[in-house]
Amino acid sequence: MDELSRILIVDDERQNIKVLTELLRNDYKIMASKTGEQALSAVFGPNPPDLILLDIMMPEINGYEVCRRLKANSRSRHIPLIFITALDASDDEAKGFELGAVDYITKPFKPIIVKARVRTHIQLKLKTDLIERMASIDGLTDIPNRRNFDVTLEKELRRVARNNSLLSLILMDIDFFKKYNDHYGHAKGDSCLRRVAKALAGCVQRAGDFVARYGGEEFVIILPETDRTEAIGIAEKVRLAVMGLNIEHAASDVADHVSLSLGVTTVSGDQTVSPVDVINEADAALYKAKASGRNCVISG
Repeated sequence: MDELSRILIVDDERQNIKVLTELLRNDYKIMASKTGEQALSAVFGPNPPDLILLDIMMPEINGYEVCRRLKANSRSRHIPLIFITALDASDDEAKGFELGAVDYITKPFKPIIVKARVRTHIQLKLKTDLIERMASIDGLTDIPNRRNFDVTLEKELRRVARNNSLLSLILMDIDFFKKYNDHYGHAKGDSCLRRVAKALAGCVQRAGDFVARYGGEEFVIILPETDRTEAIGIAEKVRLAVMGLNIEHAASDVADHVSLSLGVTTVSGDQTVSPVDVINEADAALYKAKASGRNCVISG
């Protein structure tokens, strides 16, 4: 692993934390919490763990309740959780598995068993993360794909309605890309798509901004909390960035180099719109940009 996986140890007994830390610290980055509340704060912090070792018997919030809360939240339900406990009754184990735990480690700890079970579940987590990433990332351009975009747009529109905020969408198309492929070949076309995708990703800096490949030579950018004027400015920045790549396009009818046509739309929380509505509005603006001579930004 290029970067050590994070393990969160949750136990109200300092000695148990010390023992587990000594066993695992050479192979993993260790985080520790002594209470359920501290554990929840760590999980929902900026650096969530890849695996949680959770004691059952703790004051105030016990391990079962911590597990229940983690599995009820979409941000944490995917994190594998191993209970650490002195309990050996089968019904206690059954309760933990019913709540979503993946395994048990009993006290006193047996180093070989602890390391083996932790290693197994970390490896499974890494494989699961890789599969999920492959399902949401475009294989050619290495930016989010259409499926990822659909999920993100729906989520962001719910946020707009909930917070009565703004959202802008930029839909764009590489001008005369079919002619580019016909003239230079598909290998060059793939290279062009990768370079354009990288340029787009470099134009958005805020954490919530989202760039994706929409399909073929089309790309899309979601801009939360962005009004129409700001979105048009970002779209123009994107257009100039792609022109600045200076990718030769001798077959283009609009420029000597690869260019973009871009359509912009903005929605607010007081509008009742579906993802399809927003996409259609951006697509209509994009159509106008093409009808206006291409290599330009039009706002719908």
